[in-house]
Amino acid sequence: MYKIAVIGGPDSVIGFRALGLDAYPVSSSHEAKQTLREITKPSNDPYVIIYLEETLAEPILDDIKKYNELPTPAIILIPGRDGPIGIGQNALQQAVEKAVGTNIL
Repeated sequence: MYKIAVIGGPDSVIGFRALGLDAYPVSSSHEAKQTLREITKPSNDPYVIIYLEETLAEPILDDIKKYNELPTPAIILIPGRDGPIGIGQNALQQAVEKAVGTNIL
């Protein structure tokens, strides 16, 4: 069974739990990195999408990039409760350029 996860600050992920997504509240980038590694282990049921709060993702972008070449999971950066910082928008723009060959956004 495919699943969707959300990794972010406790205030950011609580609403996603109400939608039926697996929520992983973390308080630091280090915890986010450990959680990401744990939930993507091959022995677990696969997550097809993992939403990750931008502010937690910024320090671990190198770790996140290794998932870009895999079919799953798709790691999508989302703004936290303080609003976007632009990393998610840049990642989306790069993915579109890669897929389409030009920036259409």
